[in-house]
Amino acid sequence: MQWNKYKSNLSLLPAGVQWLFFLFTNTVLVPLSVGHALGMNAADITASMQRSFILTGLLCIVQAVWGHRYALMDGPAGIWWGLVLGIISSAPAMGMNPASVAASLTGGFLLAGMIGSLLALLGFLKLLQRIFTPVVMGIYLLLLTFQLANTFFKGMIGYSTGGTWDLKLAGLSLVIILFVSIIHLKAKGKLSQFSLLLGIIAGWIAYVICFGSSGSMGAASAGNTAVWQWMPWGRPTFEPGIVMVGLLAGLVNMTNTLTSLLAADKLYQQQATEKQYIRSLLFTNLFSVAGACFGLIPFGTFASSIGFLENTKVLRRSALIIGAALLMLVGLIPALSSWLALLPMSVGSAVLFVAYLQMFGTALNTLSRTALNSKTIYRVALPVLTGIGIMNIPASAFAGFPPLLTPLASNGLVVGVILALVMENLVPWSQFEPKASSLPASKQA
Repeated sequence: MQWNKYKSNLSLLPAGVQWLFFLFTNTVLVPLSVGHALGMNAADITASMQRSFILTGLLCIVQAVWGHRYALMDGPAGIWWGLVLGIISSAPAMGMNPASVAASLTGGFLLAGMIGSLLALLGFLKLLQRIFTPVVMGIYLLLLTFQLANTFFKGMIGYSTGGTWDLKLAGLSLVIILFVSIIHLKAKGKLSQFSLLLGIIAGWIAYVICFGSSGSMGAASAGNTAVWQWMPWGRPTFEPGIVMVGLLAGLVNMTNTLTSLLAADKLYQQQATEKQYIRSLLFTNLFSVAGACFGLIPFGTFASSIGFLENTKVLRRSALIIGAALLMLVGLIPALSSWLALLPMSVGSAVLFVAYLQMFGTALNTLSRTALNSKTIYRVALPVLTGIGIMNIPASAFAGFPPLLTPLASNGLVVGVILALVMENLVPWSQFEPKASSLPASKQA
């Protein structure tokens, strides 16, 4: 008995390291891309990365211990990430410079976080649960899978802005995918649980052998730049258009928590209480307010954690806590940040591509509970195919849209989910489902 307990605890460290890479890879690109979009220097970007690591790790620990109490990642929200990059790129059309956009975004972050906290306390979750049906949740997971797969597929083939890709890099990524998949499918015992970690280690070594030691995620050392800068994006302002779009994004982002916890319920074979939902929303929004004060985009619960959990089969919160604590350590020690930032994007992308395959299965299982025929298929097909269609249209195609609507209209995930919500709550789909009496006798039996 003692030996089994010892073996179980011994496996927590590699599980925690595996979580570290998952957290790191899903966090590092956000401050890098936003910093470059705002024209920040390398030292300021690195300081922003360190703040992001520390607050993300701390939020994950707080959520696992006092919040939703699941092994789910909470970090820079993908919906906010895309929205922020879209608004920054639209700044010239709005007659705004990067500094004024950054100040307005800070104001939007603060207002969205405070209103989100207030809505959680006032019982908005009950309304959200009522309109967020299993069909909407399945559509959300399906579109999220497509969006993430597209992002990581481009990363693992070295897709450039010029529309070309690196065949040698793509070949290595294919080998990494096969390596991780074979270990996950064929390995026995604990080994299969660490397929992602083994894939990162082996892939990183193979990358160094094939291409040299230079990675593609790195940033310069922070130098003399203070890590904790108060309001680094400037004094917050409240530009009406940006605030309006930000509040809408904040409401959509709240669905991340709902989707993640509903999916986690099935994985853990239990049901989260209303207090768990409220605490989760509160912590997410409070950390978003704190992050806005330090130049970070709002946080959200990652539904993509479900794919990671299904792949690794390590559901213990302690593994996430170890990984989150290690991420905080990376943020506190600049040398560690610089070293981990050398992780090649193609390697991280290939491993996460495999992890998110599991989320595709979760989405299909969620939708499989809904009876579909030639008429009711519209409730799934229209939002999903519309969302995917928008994802495959370049952002430049939306140049004719009003500047403040461009970030939302060009986001296939947001458009698909909104369309699904409208259809689910306005169309009486039950009228189009076959009645039990109209089914053949064999079916009724």
